[in-house]
Amino acid sequence: MVTMMDLEQLRTSLSDVDRKLIELVAERQRIVSDIGQNKRSTGRATRDYVREKDVLDRARSQASSLDVDPGLAEEILRSLIRSSLEHQERDRVAAEGKGDGRRVLVIGGAGKMGGWFTDFFRSQGFTTHIADPGVNNGDGEFSDWCDAGTDYEVIVVAAPLAESGRILEQLAAAQPSGLVFDIGSLKTPLRHGLNALAQAGCNVASLHPMYGPDTRLLSGRHLIFVDAGSAGATAAAKELFASTMVEQLDMGLDDHDRLIAYVLGLSHALNIAFFTALAESGEAAPKLARLSSTTFDAQLLVSAAVAQDNPNLYFEIQNLNEFGLEPLEALYEAAGRIRKLVARGDQEGFVQLMENGREYLKLRE
Repeated sequence: MVTMMDLEQLRTSLSDVDRKLIELVAERQRIVSDIGQNKRSTGRATRDYVREKDVLDRARSQASSLDVDPGLAEEILRSLIRSSLEHQERDRVAAEGKGDGRRVLVIGGAGKMGGWFTDFFRSQGFTTHIADPGVNNGDGEFSDWCDAGTDYEVIVVAAPLAESGRILEQLAAAQPSGLVFDIGSLKTPLRHGLNALAQAGCNVASLHPMYGPDTRLLSGRHLIFVDAGSAGATAAAKELFASTMVEQLDMGLDDHDRLIAYVLGLSHALNIAFFTALAESGEAAPKLARLSSTTFDAQLLVSAAVAQDNPNLYFEIQNLNEFGLEPLEALYEAAGRIRKLVARGDQEGFVQLMENGREYLKLRE
C-alpha cells in the first residue's frame, strides 16, 4: 500500500513537471512571435544558423552539467527551433503576402499538392478558387475548370501530368491575362502546352516543388523554376515565394527531366524493387521486423512511404519521362554487378564498388 501511494505521488509530481514544461513552451512561443515581428520590422532573415548552433551547443553543455543526455537535450531544442521557424515563416508569409484579395484559381485544388497551394495562397490574402472533379459547384469551387473561367491574377495547374498537358494547351487557346504555372514533376510531357502558352503571349512559368503536401516549413526545401519562355512570368512566380525560406533553383526543361529521372525515378524504382523483393521473398513480415537492423529499418521506412503514395503518379514519373529508362538501366546493371561479385566471391571488386560510392557521395557533402 505504501509503495502504491508513493507511486501515485511520484506520478502526480511528474504530471506537474509536464504541465510546467508545456507552459514554458507556450511562453517560448510567445517570445518567438515577438522575435519574428522584430525580424520583419528590421528586415532581418527569418533563419539564423549561427544563433541556432549557439542554442544547441548551450543545451548540450547544460545537459551534461545536469547529468542529462546531451543528445536528448539537442533533440528537444531542435524540435522547438523547427516549431519556432514554422511559426515565424507562417507569420511572415501572412504579413508580407501581396494577395490583397486578388483572385487565384487552383486547377486540381482538391488534390494533395493542389491543396497545399490553395492553403498557401489563402495565407497570403488571395481570394482562392478551386477547380477539381472532386468538389461540388458553388462557393468558389468548380467541378469543371472550364466553368471557372480564366479571369484570375494567377492560375495554378496542379492536375495529373497527362491531364495538365491538355489543360495547358486549352488555356493557351483561352489566352488568360494573369500568371499561369504548372507544378508538374516532369516537364517534357507538358512541353506542348507550355510552348503554346508562350507563343500565345501568355505569362507562363513552370514550377516543381521538391517537397510533399505535408510540408509546413520551407526552410531547407527546394522549389525549381523551369524556363518556359517568359522571364517576366518566372520572376513573378518567384516573387510569390519571396517571404518564405524556400531555396529557389533555376533550371532548363531538358536538364530538369534528365536530373529528375535520377532524383525521383531512380529513388522510386529502388524502393519499389526493395519492397517487391520483400513481398515476394516468402519471408513473413513480422519475423523480419524482429530481426531488423538500423539500415533495414531506415530503408523500410522510406519504402513504406513510397508504397503508400499514388501509384498512378509514380508510373507517370517513370513512363512519361523521355530520360526515364537510363537510370533504370543503371540500377539493373548495378544490381547485376553486385550479384556477380558475390557469386564469384570477388571481395576486391565488392570493396572497390563501395569505395567508388563513398568517393562519389563525398561530392554531395
